[in-house]
Amino acid sequence: MADTMQFDLVSPEARVVSGRATSVKIPGSEGALTAMPGHAPVITTLRPGIVRAEMEDGVHEYAVVGGFAEITAETASVLAEHAFERSADNREIVEARLDEARKHAEKAPAEHKDMAELIVSDLAQLAQDMV
Repeated sequence: MADTMQFDLVSPEARVVSGRATSVKIPGSEGALTAMPGHAPVITTLRPGIVRAEMEDGVHEYAVVGGFAEITAETASVLAEHAFERSADNREIVEARLDEARKHAEKAPAEHKDMAELIVSDLAQLAQDMV
């Protein structure tokens, strides 16, 4: 496939996917971004969300929670704290993380409250996106 880049999505548990992609949409901490061949080098932390990869065999979507991504002209590497295929079957995993995040947000000191609530919001949206 012409004009592709190497895409790898890994978590501590496993290599989730590895292959050639024409584009990879990533939920970066500063906003969503799309990595494509020839992309300028960048490293970003991840927000909870969906990674969408257009690969040689079709479009693949994965839920990610935490981690970071490194993008170069030739590669898009996503190292996630938790990563799994986007499906209704995996919604319970996200909902469990959402419950944990809500508890953490309730106890968060004032200076961290906004960030904790943003994570809760992102996880709630991710839970909805899992269907």
